[in-house]
Amino acid sequence: MKRYSIIIGIVLMSMTSFSQYADDALRISQVYYQGTARSMALGGAIGAIGADFSSASINPAGMGLFRTGEFSISPEVASRNVSSVYNGSLSEGSKGVFDLSNLGYVMVKPLGTGDGWKFFQFGIGMNRLNNFNSSVNMSGVNVDNSKLDVYRELANGHPVDDFDDFELFPAWECYLLNPEGDNNYSTAVPFGGVQQQQNVITRGSTNEWLMSFSGNYNDFLYLGATIGLPYTRYYRESTYSEFDIADTIPYFNNWSVTENLTTSGWGINLKLGAIVKPTEWLRIGGAFHTPTYFWSMSDSWFTNTTSYVETYVNDSTDEREWFHYSYSSDVGEFDYHLTTPLRAIGSLGFIIGTHGFISADYEYANYSTAKFSARSYSYADNVNADIKSVFQATHNYRVGTEWRFSNFSFRGGYALYGSPYANDKNDGKLQSFSGGLGYRAHDFAIDFAYVHSVKDEDYYLYTTEKITTNPVANSFKTQSFVVSLKLFIN
Repeated sequence: MKRYSIIIGIVLMSMTSFSQYADDALRISQVYYQGTARSMALGGAIGAIGADFSSASINPAGMGLFRTGEFSISPEVASRNVSSVYNGSLSEGSKGVFDLSNLGYVMVKPLGTGDGWKFFQFGIGMNRLNNFNSSVNMSGVNVDNSKLDVYRELANGHPVDDFDDFELFPAWECYLLNPEGDNNYSTAVPFGGVQQQQNVITRGSTNEWLMSFSGNYNDFLYLGATIGLPYTRYYRESTYSEFDIADTIPYFNNWSVTENLTTSGWGINLKLGAIVKPTEWLRIGGAFHTPTYFWSMSDSWFTNTTSYVETYVNDSTDEREWFHYSYSSDVGEFDYHLTTPLRAIGSLGFIIGTHGFISADYEYANYSTAKFSARSYSYADNVNADIKSVFQATHNYRVGTEWRFSNFSFRGGYALYGSPYANDKNDGKLQSFSGGLGYRAHDFAIDFAYVHSVKDEDYYLYTTEKITTNPVANSFKTQSFVVSLKLFIN
């Protein structure tokens, strides 16, 4: 039984199915540029400014503004706090991580001092594109229904032999589904009134390893190209539980299902960029990113279901006792491909003498064009159709400024990433506010950045055409502290 059978079968036509499979495409497709502390302090608005290794992942023409070689490394400490409100109950979760947001080396070769091509640059390294680390705790009382109602809806009309190996059959083995005759079933929770909880812990990131080539033509035109090899890894442990906290449901105390999912894969893309400097005070940039083709995506997952229910010991005397039941599934595996949307970026940079600059980037990405494929399964009529209907094009904006005083630079930035959800199905837009400080000496530079990001996004514990829950309102707040050390190589 492959994973798509669980996701599409168990939560057919639901927002939960989108958050598990269409949202898999969204998660891997979304890019929130990280990289060096300088770029992050500027809100990522580096497209027309350049001379920073983050340029290789945004507008590779910016690499053409390097005049000396450079090695950069950028460790980051990040924490994410999540507040969740479900049916009036507030829960909170938090998770921290230490990682590298950038590692890069740039080699610069002078080509001449006259008119024509003046410098050639080659860069190799890594920039982080997304961070998946979070801990979300959602809890509240549901007086209307139970997730077991979804199981019953899917089980009715089918013999036990047809149950999937990851949710329905474990529920049967744990006495959460019980026979009613003619392939119909009752549940251990015949009505609402349960405390529902879902705890979701995620880890991982998308890091883009890259090679970049660029050139400087007469200090007027800068061209660049980057071959990107993004590697994504994602780990998710999700535990859904229900409790009879008021002791009103006969023969039932609690049950839970835990899903462990691991996703990984390599992709490839090409980024092309140009920057024109028509005057000393203006730079105009543009970049095009081809769709990323992830050719080696792989999922592995398993579930564990538990229950604490009262069941018959002796049918002839109707004698019952309380038992703990547990069922662990086998490990499922599935290999597939994913194509993410193309991106187009336009940039402006206003240079104010030797004192500083103001920069702005606009980025377009249409998430409804993401597409899954696999040799053993056709996505055309289900998941890819969901992607087209649920997601939309986004318009992302980034602005930043830098001001220099002697060897010190002071920076600030703001970014707005539009909601990827169509027809107001969800919120999902992200805003970040950033600031930083830099010090540059003859042979090295050190930069600091602080980024505060906020995002609101609804989550549905489960929902079908007949059975639904109120959305959980999740509010994400992320704080990142980044330090970049740059060594200049003549």
